[in-house]
Amino acid sequence: KPYQGMQGESGGVVGMLEVIQSDFARLETETKASEEQSQAQYDKFVEDSTVDKTAKNKDIEYKSNKKDSETEDLGEAKADLESTQKELDSALRYYEKLKPSCVDAGVSYEERVARRKEEIESLQEALRILNGEDLAFMQDQ
Repeated sequence: KPYQGMQGESGGVVGMLEVIQSDFARLETETKASEEQSQAQYDKFVEDSTVDKTAKNKDIEYKSNKKDSETEDLGEAKADLESTQKELDSALRYYEKLKPSCVDAGVSYEERVARRKEEIESLQEALRILNGEDLAFMQDQ
């Protein structure tokens, strides 16, 4: 008897086409589901990216404005420092110029006390003269 193969069990060409069709339908369904899921992920990613980009652009704008403001403040502070330094230098030069006349290194403490005492006495005498007390004393003599 010649070999008949497995034609009886397989259902022939129509059976094979049905298997191919069912495989194709299953593959198409899986592919569509996968594409829909991927599209949803992509849409969410695009939305998140847009929101993130907008926030970062606002942040860049804010930081740029802040940098400009602080750069301006720094310039003003440097100008203030420069003018204050000039004033300080001028005051220090004036101080150095006055220092020798204020500090008399050749006079001892006792001599300064004696001079101060004489100065106080002469000022008190001048006050008495101005008040008229000394005139009464001079008339008595």
